[in-house]
Amino acid sequence: MDRATTGWVNGFLGVLIFAGSLPATRVAVQDFDPLFLTAARASLAAALAVPLLLAGGARRPRREDLVPLAIVALGVVIGFPLLTALALQYVPSAHTIVFVGLLPLATALFGVMRAGERPHPAFWLFSALGSTAVAGFALTGAGQGFSAANLLMLGAILACGLGYAEGARLSRQLGGWQVISWALVLSLPVMLPVAILAAPASLPPLHAPSWIGLAYVSVFSMLVGFIFWYRGLALGGIAGVGQLQLLQPFIGLVFAGWLLGERVGPGLFGMTLVVVACVAGARRFSRPPPAAGLVSR
Repeated sequence: MDRATTGWVNGFLGVLIFAGSLPATRVAVQDFDPLFLTAARASLAAALAVPLLLAGGARRPRREDLVPLAIVALGVVIGFPLLTALALQYVPSAHTIVFVGLLPLATALFGVMRAGERPHPAFWLFSALGSTAVAGFALTGAGQGFSAANLLMLGAILACGLGYAEGARLSRQLGGWQVISWALVLSLPVMLPVAILAAPASLPPLHAPSWIGLAYVSVFSMLVGFIFWYRGLALGGIAGVGQLQLLQPFIGLVFAGWLLGERVGPGLFGMTLVVVACVAGARRFSRPPPAAGLVSR
């Protein structure tokens, strides 16, 4: 395969892995407290990241990289996993997956704020439409009303969007997969003690599905998925391969119905389609319009 095709294949594998995160978390929270689950998955992933960094000869981050790495850790290592685990105590994973349709948009919004970009005015139109669609779903979708789970998912999307945007900026200096690896290592001194203190008094049997869920979110969602994802972005181009993330809600809904037996009705697919369409439109107009006199003829 050529370089671009390899990039798209790696990007799709990353999205495929990430799409299983919420169903796996839903299984894991049946036996594990959300705080323990978040700390344990971060600690296990960090234990894998350390030899990966050593074997890969990764450059150590500079002092000025520490604050951005901390933001990445707060967003994708702590914030998103903890908030989604809390939400999944109360609602099926299919309900929360719809919110993932806003993740590319949240990333773009934080990219605008952090990088000082000036998007096309149409960007804000699509942004408002997408936000309205999700708000409508939160108020009426699946009979849940505007519950605490919906607020938790909105917070999770914002946290992950910030972590993605900051990680994208930092990857220019450190490289793609190194960013998540260093963020995991940076969070380990906090996450490991929390995991020990929050550990349940009695663990579920080793054959329990919750252990599979914990293993998946620790190894694949927290580390392996990022390796494929960042490699895909590097080889195939951020603008092109990044569009693959729009497939994640649909794949996640399929996983929720197939693996967990959750009811995924046409309403959920329809709402996800609306959100993804709005996100695609916003991303289409994420760059400013050409200045007068510079329009290509």
